[in-house]
Amino acid sequence: MKIQKLKGTQDVLPQESAQRRYIEEVFHEVCRRYAYGEIRIPTFEMTQLFQRGVGDSSDVVNKEMYSFEDRGGRQLSLRPEATSGVVRAYIENGLTSTPAPQKLYYLISAFRAENVQAGRFREFNQFGVEAFASESPSIDLEVISLANTYFQNLGLKNYRIKLNSIGDPESRQAYRLALLEFFRPRLDALCPTCRERLEKNPLRLLDCKEVSCQGLIAEAPVIDDYLSEASRAHDAYLREGLEALGIAYEHDSRLVRGLDYYTKTVFEFVLDAEIGSQAATICGGGRYDGLVEQLGGAAVPGIGFSLGEERLLMALREEGLLPELNSGVDLFIAAQSDAARLPVAVLAQRLRELGLAVEIDLMDRSLKAQMKYANKSGARYALVIGDAELETESAQLRDLRSREVEDRFVEISDPAALFEILSLEIV
Repeated sequence: MKIQKLKGTQDVLPQESAQRRYIEEVFHEVCRRYAYGEIRIPTFEMTQLFQRGVGDSSDVVNKEMYSFEDRGGRQLSLRPEATSGVVRAYIENGLTSTPAPQKLYYLISAFRAENVQAGRFREFNQFGVEAFASESPSIDLEVISLANTYFQNLGLKNYRIKLNSIGDPESRQAYRLALLEFFRPRLDALCPTCRERLEKNPLRLLDCKEVSCQGLIAEAPVIDDYLSEASRAHDAYLREGLEALGIAYEHDSRLVRGLDYYTKTVFEFVLDAEIGSQAATICGGGRYDGLVEQLGGAAVPGIGFSLGEERLLMALREEGLLPELNSGVDLFIAAQSDAARLPVAVLAQRLRELGLAVEIDLMDRSLKAQMKYANKSGARYALVIGDAELETESAQLRDLRSREVEDRFVEISDPAALFEILSLEIV
């Protein structure tokens, strides 16, 4: 029986790998401009980390984690998201004692046993940022601005920013009681999942996508009526800042996000068009001012966002924004005779050491077959070296894109001089 990849996983072939590398490099560059440092965290952690961090009432913990027992009898889980792991690393490595704020970013793979849909996989890739130790709404503004700058640098246009405040602990408690009072008499009208969630975290009901719950959610109290003065002031400054930066947003009083740790600011970047059959959120995040303390650290506030690489790629393809990426081969050197094969290999190695991407024939093909392969390889230029070229230590440089043979010959005895010529040609 032929072994195939598991459902929800994917093979990323070279062309798409080049596209992924492109959007990853843009993310690295934008984070550099905002002075965020890259962090890398383990692929698996203690299951308890996600239970305490993401929250017992979340679908991620209850239904979607890949968990297992190791040889020492410990319960471990593949990371379903990055924030809990980054917070654990922030505490464990003493970053709480470094100058504040501490600003980090990551590019990771993550794992969730969820239904496979367009743009959603069981092994997927996330980019994100986490910033610690600032209570100021200025950091909220910076984090949203960073995400917006990233999408703008990619050329993405057809998205909206949805914004809400779910308040500080006092606001949330008052709102929680209001939701309980509203939903308890209507328990029978809720979907089974919402019935289970009601007592644990009634705010999660507002995130339900079941049609049977949507009518009730529309009638439920809104958080705006329960925000403390401090939460209102925080939210007002953030909105004023977004307007000052010219970043358009929509206030959505039903936006709560799907994880238990959020406080105050929550936001999503939502595509105008659907991906598959769903309205697509490509980026989301918010504040989690109690999470560091909840995971054993000091009472340090935090904020962050994550975005899905697969959904972003689909959105960029939909808008025709992924650049045409060639193979990256600068030069193909063809051997016209058996005697030329070793000198060709030596010349190729010297040019690679100087920085060119060079391809040669490794299949003992005829010259005609080599040139056919060179054209298919995406190489920009070709050199043909045979006995005569070895004798004169020169060869014709051929532009494979224009299909024209250069009038001049190039010296092949001095790889450094040849590199200088080619590096001027290849811009």
